[in-house]
Amino acid sequence: MRLNDDTVRVWLKRFNAEGLDGLRDRPRAGRPATYTTEEAGEVVALSLTDPQSLELPFASWTLDRLAAYLHEVKRIPMSRARIGKLLAAEGLRWRTQETWFGERVDPAFAEKRGPSSPSTRPRLQVVR
Repeated sequence: MRLNDDTVRVWLKRFNAEGLDGLRDRPRAGRPATYTTEEAGEVVALSLTDPQSLELPFASWTLDRLAAYLHEVKRIPMSRARIGKLLAAEGLRWRTQETWFGERVDPAFAEKRGPSSPSTRPRLQVVR
């Protein structure tokens, strides 16, 4: 399994001394988590929510929009980098660019666009 011998010995000793409870994760050194699991869950849930259902003027979230909404509305001052890491850990991926036209954003786009310009030459069809 490509594990370090010392690591294996530590886990074996813990198991022998405590049984299955010895295999559970223990508190780690370092700064404690800044955000609670509830706040992290709220970020994930918000990212899966349609912004227009919240009466926002855009069709999809970006990390900047999420950060601004979390800070202003939910009072969770989380950076866009932290949001990105949190969502990546949940297996969520983000678009790098949002399109500002098309049927995904506006279902009536084709109707509003109207017919093609009369100056556009028709395509020639090859007869075989």
